[in-house]
Amino acid sequence: MKIVIIVQARMTSTRLPGKVLKKVLDRSLLEYQIERLKRVNLANEIVIVTTKNSTDLPIVELCHSLFIPYFRGSEEDVLARYYEAAKEHHADVVVRVTSDCPLIDPQVIDKVIQFYLDHEYKYDYVSNCLERSYPRGMDTEVFSFSALHQAFVEATAQPDREHVTPFIYMHPERYRVANIVNSDNQSSHRWTVDTADDFELVKRIIQALYPQIPNFTLEDCLNLLRQYPDWSLINAHVEQKQYGK
Repeated sequence: MKIVIIVQARMTSTRLPGKVLKKVLDRSLLEYQIERLKRVNLANEIVIVTTKNSTDLPIVELCHSLFIPYFRGSEEDVLARYYEAAKEHHADVVVRVTSDCPLIDPQVIDKVIQFYLDHEYKYDYVSNCLERSYPRGMDTEVFSFSALHQAFVEATAQPDREHVTPFIYMHPERYRVANIVNSDNQSSHRWTVDTADDFELVKRIIQALYPQIPNFTLEDCLNLLRQYPDWSLINAHVEQKQYGK
């Protein structure tokens, strides 16, 4: 069984263009994320999926420099991009993460993958973000290639094509869906990067932790923010873009 982490990334974010290649300590956010994804024990491969637009050539160049596989597809039809990349890389199981989560903890990803593997014949889709208990920025979805193929063939609504997985998790009568819950509800934290204020918070976290603990964990981030509780106020006002909007 081949488990492939597929990361969607593009330069033309509406609220913070070029965010994935914004630098902290002379490295881009995407480099930090890739380094962290390499520590996921249960995955076989990492693939960056970007678009065919010339604006995304810097992402392709970064993948070349890091020897990371990439796939280029439709900008608007992200579902097709995921499906085609998963098919090309012979994925049996797909792990979906997004490039705006540079602090994502590989241990969290392994936990979601392990639950999926332990219940392989019970669930088609497992995530930790259907009912939030982890900080936003730890979002991990694990699902079968079969479910992805069905969504690719049958989903027609634009939000389903753009957001990849709603066709699966919004049809529990058809797909067997499970949600992983953190032992301590930390859903109030926002560590995803979608605005300048999001970037400011993530930059501070990386600057504070990475030089001493390059493999810092979710708990390390929480401990840091207990020391500096005012940091969480930096992006507390940011509203998450919702499905279908």
